Amino acid sequence: MGMVSAARMQTFLAVARQGSIRRAAAELHITEAAVSAAVAHIEKQLSTELIAKAGRGIALTEAGRIYAEYCRGILGLMQEAQAAVRRAETGRLRIGVVATAGEYVLLRPLASFRRRFPGIELSLSVQPRDVLFLELQHHETDLVIAGRPPRDTGLVVRARRPSSLVVVGLPGLDPRQTTWLLRGRGSGTREATLSLLDRLQLEPPTLTLGSHGAVLAAAREGLGVTLIHSDAISKDIDNGALRILPLEGTPLDRPWHAITSRTPTPATRLFLTHLLDPGEVGPDVFDSH
Repeated sequence: MGMVSAARMQTFLAVARQGSIRRAAAELHITEAAVSAAVAHIEKQLSTELIAKAGRGIALTEAGRIYAEYCRGILGLMQEAQAAVRRAETGRLRIGVVATAGEYVLLRPLASFRRRFPGIELSLSVQPRDVLFLELQHHETDLVIAGRPPRDTGLVVRARRPSSLVVVGLPGLDPRQTTWLLRGRGSGTREATLSLLDRLQLEPPTLTLGSHGAVLAAAREGLGVTLIHSDAISKDIDNGALRILPLEGTPLDRPWHAITSRTPTPATRLFLTHLLDPGEVGPDVFDSH
């Protein structure tokens, strides 16, 4: 059996993402014939079908879904290998964060890191927690700032920063009697909220909003209460727009975690050292784990 090139793997993953030969071709800026030929070549090499017609589009077969996962991991490792042999100060660092951490935890440490090491190529991805952990497992991201990773994933917590989840809303609202504002699916805060309500045996009306900003805006307008990281609400508490509301079981201890694969690149290790340096990041410093 011959080898499948990285370029063909990338083409196949574009088809998997788009569910369409035409849209994959548009994404990659190549012809549809070239995309079809790449997929056909891989299927011939593997002696199995990876895609099948589904309505007006296509869908991955079970073999196709399995192969796509391997392609993601292989391509991610190839990129990681290139970064691993470069000097840390001239390498590349891909950071993934959940929305709250991106806005309130990471920006100042990232800015000071950029000033210290301007030669490092930085990229920042803001995604739901579950997406970030999957990207880290596939070596598509170098470091993630989020809640605790799932067990048995091979991911390693390198550092932590204290934080807590508190219930906030307008003064006078009773968390036991009012609407709860929820983040979208895949959010760790959403899962913590539903777990808390279940533990307290509460079944309040809920309103799901797609983003962290939308949840906060809705809380300020009095649409309900929400469970949120204390890092995100200091200004709202100071100016009286929101108030921390007492509820049994809160606040919840939910530290931020700096997470990597088992083989962090030199640039990743350099950033971890920076996060642990109080002289460089001040009150945003992480603790070694």
